[in-house]
Amino acid sequence: MADVYPKIKEYCRENHGLEFQVVDMRWGVRDEATDDHMTTELCMNEIRNCQRLSTGPNFVVFLGQKYGYRPIPTIIDGAEFKKLEECTQQFPEDLALLQKWYQVDTNTVPPVYILRPISTVYYNFNNKRNAKLQEADSNAWWDTMCDLQKILRRAVEVLLEKKMIDEEGAHNYYMSVTEREIQNGILRAKDTGDHALAYIRSIEDINISVLRISKLFVDIAGRSLDTEAQDLLDNLRDRKIPAALAEENIARFSVTWTGKEGLDNDTHKEYIEEFCNHFYHSILKLVDDAVKKNDELMHDRIYADILQHLHMCLNLVKLFKGREEIIHRVTEYLKGSNNIPLIMYGESGCGKTSLLAKSASLVREVYNDATPVLLIRFLGTSPDSSTIQPLLHSLCVQISYLYDQPIEDIPSDLVLLQGYFKKLLSCATKESPMVIFLDSLDQISPTDGAHSLMWLPTRLPPNVKFVVSSLPKLYGVLDTLFKLISNKGNRIEITPLGADLGGNIIKTWLERKQRDVSSSQWEIVNAAISKCNLPLYVKLVFDEICRWRSFSKPQDTVLSHSIHEIINKLFERIENSHGKTLVSRALGYITASKSGLSEAELEDLLSLDEKVLNDVFQYHIPPVRRIPPLLWTRIRNDLPGYLTEREADGVNVINWYHRQFIDVCKERYFRNLNFLNEIHSNISDYFCGTWGGGREKPFEYSELQRSRLGSEKTGLSDRKVPLQPNVHYDSDGNVCRYNLRKLSELPHHLLRSNRYDDLYNECLFNYGFLRAKIASMPLQMTLADFEELQEKVFDKDTKILADTIRLSASILTHYSDMLGPQIVGRLLPLYSTHPKIRNLIQQCDTDGINFCSLVPTHHCYHTPGGPLQYSLEGHLFAPYGISITSDTRYLISASNRIIIFDLSTGEVFRTIFPGVEGIVSTLSISPNDKYCVCSTTINQVIICNIQTGDFQIIEKPVEETSLLGVSSLSSEFVVYNSRAWYVYSIDGTLKQRTPVYQATPLMEIRLKQNKEHVFILESVDENDRDRTFVVLNANIDDHFQFHTALAVTKDSKTVYSCIELSDFDIAVYTRSPRFCWEYQRSFNNTEEVYSLCLSDDETHLAATVAPGFKVWDLLAKLSKEGKEVVMSLPHGIRNIPNKHSLASLCLFSRRNEFLCAGVRKYIFVWDVKNGTLVKTLDAHFGRICRLMSVTGPDRTNKLISSSLDKTIKVWNIENIYEDVYSIDRMEKPVDDICMAADHISRAITITRNCLGLWNLSDGRLLKTLSSSGSSIISQAKITSNGLYIVSAELDRPEARGNVLIWNAEEGKTLQTVPLRNVHQLILNENDTRCIAISSSLNRVKCTCIEVPRAKEVYTFELEGQKRNKNAVLTCDGLSLVFPTTNKAGETNILSVYHAKTGAHQFKVTLKYSNYQEFHTLLPMPNDPSQIAIIDNNKGVIFDIKKKSAVKSINKWNGVVNSTGKYGLYAPTRGGLELLALTKNPDKPQTQTLIPRVAEGVFYVKCLFTKNDKHVVYYHRGHRTIRVFRISDCKQLAHYKCHAQVNAMEGTADGTGLLLGAEDGSFVILTIADPQNANNIKIEELPSRQLIQDPNGSAQNGFTIGSHMMAAKVVSKPLSKVRQHLQSKRQAKEDKMNSILKDYTSKV
Repeated sequence: MADVYPKIKEYCRENHGLEFQVVDMRWGVRDEATDDHMTTELCMNEIRNCQRLSTGPNFVVFLGQKYGYRPIPTIIDGAEFKKLEECTQQFPEDLALLQKWYQVDTNTVPPVYILRPISTVYYNFNNKRNAKLQEADSNAWWDTMCDLQKILRRAVEVLLEKKMIDEEGAHNYYMSVTEREIQNGILRAKDTGDHALAYIRSIEDINISVLRISKLFVDIAGRSLDTEAQDLLDNLRDRKIPAALAEENIARFSVTWTGKEGLDNDTHKEYIEEFCNHFYHSILKLVDDAVKKNDELMHDRIYADILQHLHMCLNLVKLFKGREEIIHRVTEYLKGSNNIPLIMYGESGCGKTSLLAKSASLVREVYNDATPVLLIRFLGTSPDSSTIQPLLHSLCVQISYLYDQPIEDIPSDLVLLQGYFKKLLSCATKESPMVIFLDSLDQISPTDGAHSLMWLPTRLPPNVKFVVSSLPKLYGVLDTLFKLISNKGNRIEITPLGADLGGNIIKTWLERKQRDVSSSQWEIVNAAISKCNLPLYVKLVFDEICRWRSFSKPQDTVLSHSIHEIINKLFERIENSHGKTLVSRALGYITASKSGLSEAELEDLLSLDEKVLNDVFQYHIPPVRRIPPLLWTRIRNDLPGYLTEREADGVNVINWYHRQFIDVCKERYFRNLNFLNEIHSNISDYFCGTWGGGREKPFEYSELQRSRLGSEKTGLSDRKVPLQPNVHYDSDGNVCRYNLRKLSELPHHLLRSNRYDDLYNECLFNYGFLRAKIASMPLQMTLADFEELQEKVFDKDTKILADTIRLSASILTHYSDMLGPQIVGRLLPLYSTHPKIRNLIQQCDTDGINFCSLVPTHHCYHTPGGPLQYSLEGHLFAPYGISITSDTRYLISASNRIIIFDLSTGEVFRTIFPGVEGIVSTLSISPNDKYCVCSTTINQVIICNIQTGDFQIIEKPVEETSLLGVSSLSSEFVVYNSRAWYVYSIDGTLKQRTPVYQATPLMEIRLKQNKEHVFILESVDENDRDRTFVVLNANIDDHFQFHTALAVTKDSKTVYSCIELSDFDIAVYTRSPRFCWEYQRSFNNTEEVYSLCLSDDETHLAATVAPGFKVWDLLAKLSKEGKEVVMSLPHGIRNIPNKHSLASLCLFSRRNEFLCAGVRKYIFVWDVKNGTLVKTLDAHFGRICRLMSVTGPDRTNKLISSSLDKTIKVWNIENIYEDVYSIDRMEKPVDDICMAADHISRAITITRNCLGLWNLSDGRLLKTLSSSGSSIISQAKITSNGLYIVSAELDRPEARGNVLIWNAEEGKTLQTVPLRNVHQLILNENDTRCIAISSSLNRVKCTCIEVPRAKEVYTFELEGQKRNKNAVLTCDGLSLVFPTTNKAGETNILSVYHAKTGAHQFKVTLKYSNYQEFHTLLPMPNDPSQIAIIDNNKGVIFDIKKKSAVKSINKWNGVVNSTGKYGLYAPTRGGLELLALTKNPDKPQTQTLIPRVAEGVFYVKCLFTKNDKHVVYYHRGHRTIRVFRISDCKQLAHYKCHAQVNAMEGTADGTGLLLGAEDGSFVILTIADPQNANNIKIEELPSRQLIQDPNGSAQNGFTIGSHMMAAKVVSKPLSKVRQHLQSKRQAKEDKMNSILKDYTSKV
């Protein structure tokens, strides 16, 4: 069985995620356990525990020919014992012996007689240090027990004869422990066919004469067979078990006695193998059947969970007493009209749970005229109530069932599930009200944002009541509750019980448990209760006094006077009973764990702990070096109700229910830091799998073991613990499940055991671990591992990697397989200088390709370390509405959806789908951070509760003209158009409409908490920029006239603006006590001001002007005119005014150190003191539409930008001087890519107005080519040798189009050929000729020129071709085929020309079957006479020489591999199929690579790699690339692109992809097929080579700065220069400027 158990354990873990745990009732029962006679009761409890917890088998009996040990009863009813005494009166000695060993306990009601512990009479029974004395007392006890057994049985026979006892009662004195176990496990159990097995073995010809051996197999009485025991066994085996257990669950084996030992491994090998095999498969069958049944009966599982909570409620109510005042408040809430949840809170142990249970029990009484629906959950007490997703699902199922709603509509996605739960609450009716009780919100796991309580409804529908409870302080749950529910009337604080009530409760509990205490003992209880009367303390006292006997000694009836002390006493007692080493380690493991331990894990940990095993086995050597399970069972039995079972990481774990037990454990056991470190280290080894999978663990015998047992000094043993892979796979290599326990616990314990190298190697810099954790858990849990380490030890590599994951969060959250590409693409610049990062990149290159075979060849994504902190995605449209909550915790963003981001983590906190058709244009957050109000482009207002996600839509909130914006306060908001403003309450009720003063168009409203609201009006004249500023309150309504720009202080008492009198000077006015505007001073300015911006502290003012910005220090002691600092934009970039907005896209950083401005797609950062351009951030690839700062006293210094590219980016300005590793990219979106076929390191990218020449060996942009800034490039080709580029420019109003021939190396134009509107270029004759096809009206011109001389070879014109149908060149380069029309206008005509001479050869009329208008012509790569004609339904292979169709292929879109054997079908509505264009009997004609899923119409592109090994598929809607292996159609990669891909080409050798993106980037990816890994040596790529710099340190050739823009300044050197400028005197300033100038010129 030692070999079978691990196999079953492995099967259950890997296939079902279950722990297989064996509790052997015979193993580990020591003399200490025998002493108090409680072993049998513990065994029965463990059977009940297995029946309660086990999925599938819970009881297996191995029954031979021995009935087994038959002990005397431990407890005898008092009345029955009196009868036994009467029957023994005539035997005085027997009576005396009976009365000596059985003591009456009057604390039990009615009294009972209890068998005394053996050691109270035979003092040396447990004295293992003196073997002789122990043996003597042990023999004496067994003799005494035999005497007692005879006395009792003789008396029972008399009672039975007199019918003073029944058969069952009499059998209790004869029954063996084995039968008692079978009675509980099978005879009295339910559904035994699903849970129980019986193995019955019969040994023939047992040699009774060899007593030493035979007594192990049969019952011996004296020196012969015990016939009484055998009769009892026969009755059990042959009648009772078959009557209770199905025959298929009973296995019978028969063997023959052999030799002296009876059974022999060699002789009975076949029997042993058959037995083990049968046991293995029978257990697996029961497990599989149970798992299948549980899957089918999910509803039953939820029903069982509901029943468990109701049962717990019932038990708590039975123990409840008092608290009438609080109960009255709860019932009044239930009866009343209050539509807000009720909160019960108080310190741990104050009785919240019992109060909540009692309140729930009164629901039917409260609603006596209705049929209420009660939902109650004691959170953390069951797997389905421990985490938020199963909790909400369970509640939804119960509500749906009770209100007749479709259960199948319950969503699985957590975000949708939260909304659906709130929606279901509306099912309640007056006849059937709904009452929900959730106890201990702090006990639910914090995963998935459960502690944020966003799932909790704060406003309840009619006929719904909601009661919750929580601890204060813990996890901040109560604080969050108070923020959500501010009404203090809905809060009930739970206080201690009081001495009188505490005493009464204990009396009630004792009565219900049929217990009592003596008067002297009750005095002790009263004294204790008077000192502390918290309910938890009362419960601890009750549990303690329940152990007291009426004959207990005074020293055993002492009570401590605080929860802390009484728990300590409890632990001390358990240590004395079970051994301090075992108890301290067992409880230490539970307390040190992150989220609890399963009992199997605890058993494994104790079995790996040498100190525990040496203590347990100090007097004998076990057959298997593992902890006997019964030892932990005994400890757990002494902690009734204080350990709870809950779900953690998909496993049932045990942990402390009350916080005080955790505190006491830590104080008692973890004061010794070496002990704590050892505990964490042992758990780390376990979850690392160090000793799993059969690996033998070395150990040392203790000195006592060596001296007593004669053992050797050391040994090796397999502890039968499992391996700990990150992921469990099935036989086909598919993921069965993730090892969530390892992923959660391992980093926690490695960090706390100070094993940093192991933490790096096993977790933080381990690709397999990271990928598994990101794939199976919220991303924040992975980041939390890094953050915990950073709090303890700063490690630069760790910070870099954590920032990398944060930057990649938007992708990794949905595409965990992208971990490898994201790490490689971002961290390649650090490959040489950071060993840990280099090792991780190497893992990504070797292990990561098994999940995503597309590997970045070069650095292609932003590297952390610079100012960029997060890139936030999720919007489908530009997020014009962005705002920050006042505590700077959340970023609220809105487009056609509202996404709330957590700024501390970068994660999506909540996504709200209002379902509006318009796009949000403005967004305002209420000052109390509870609500946000948005206005849309189609005249709608969305009111959204930030804390709950509830929203309300107001259609057409304003009349007539379009809605301009919103502004909100805590309880109301204003919406306005140009003619009026409308005041709404926060619930959407219109309160007031006010027309605009004198019909002047309203431009903007800013509501203020002090009610001095700001109104800005603009001129009626469209061409007039005059505006009016009004502060409106009860005292002032004074209008202030200004033009172009305005800045107002927070108190609305000072304005900075341009006024008519001073033209563009900045005038400063303040509001006087007389409520009029008084002039203060002006700042000289001669340029038109577009907008003004004040710093947060209102000490600096910035003005936006065309060439840049101007800044004034408002506190400087200057002249009246002031002195500005000018911030100039780089050459060619200017600010553009926005006539109808005063908003500014510039702002100040914290401490006003920098001015940041968003211009076009860039963010420019200047030093405010000297106007130096510090940094140019190529922030977005679309225009920046919003810019805002986030500053705070905690050094928060962030900048947030949103863009038309649909992204939001968070920048940490504190890192503005950090190094930035540049990524070259084009200024505009890449439209096309062309690669030099023979020169594998050259390619060009085509954008609207320029070309980019790229070096593929290092991914760098060599140069950009453009004839003029206004040219429009339609086509470009690069010759195979990479020497020349041919480009075509379209006609422009100011110039006609040309074809240009470039020298690629020099970047110069060699020739210019005037050709108008060229829409197609074809290279031919080994790229020495270029065929240019141009169109004008209905005329098509074809011109062939030499490359590079541009000499015309031929030219001709044809008529009728449509411009959207390109010509094709056959694969031999000899024929040009044009789609054209004849004179009759028929479109089914092809014209064929000689490609070398331009001579017309012939025309072909397409007349094949099912001809349709085609849209594409393609050359067939395998036959020069064939082309492909593609229409909307099919592709036709056509032979132009034979003028006939060769083959028609349905659904083919024209993509073909180089041999012409395979094609692809990729419809825009989704799906991808591989088509066989030629017949192949070994493969089907069509193979589905991507199943069709209805998801809309999107642009897709697919291609074959040049080596014909892979298919590549790009989907614009998902922005993903998938790669498939052709040989087996297996998907190798699902690559999420960083931006929309406009162009995609395969490399000439078929091992890579070239991507051109919307943001101008050019990405090179290597296809690293794991099956062909030998062909792709990633480690040989240039980017993976270590380069030594002159100083001897490793470098990898990456440079800092940009090759693209001269305006970008190198950060680190400039940082040093800036420091010198600030620290040196004015005399050295010129010298430093010259240094800066010299350095910049070198760059």
